[in-house]
Amino acid sequence: QVQLVESGGGLVQAGDSLRLSCAVSGRTFNYYLIGWFRQAPGKEREFVAGCTWGGIRTDYTDSVKGRFTISRDNTKNTAYLQMNSLKPEDTAVYYCAAGRGTISYMTSYDYWGQGIQVTVSS
Repeated sequence: QVQLVESGGGLVQAGDSLRLSCAVSGRTFNYYLIGWFRQAPGKEREFVAGCTWGGIRTDYTDSVKGRFTISRDNTKNTAYLQMNSLKPEDTAVYYCAAGRGTISYMTSYDYWGQGIQVTVSS
């Protein structure tokens, strides 16, 4: 089993920055993908960003390219999502997940955190 716990969410204003963290524990996860997803009220959960645990490959949804950056610190077993220039439409519950397969496919991810709220006011 792999456990994931998100932190760092909150309420910010448009244009501000936030950094989400995802602490990973449990089974060896060096070969796992790490992804960030989000779900806004009334909408389906969507892929935001992901990377191989080695960080060699990353992928982002178009709406966050140039604003969000995914990274990981293997020594701390933690992944991060740096979110800059936040917009009201970024408001959602953000989830980190671990899995294997194609980075942007939700079906690649077997383990999920409980989610954390990010609210961006205009």
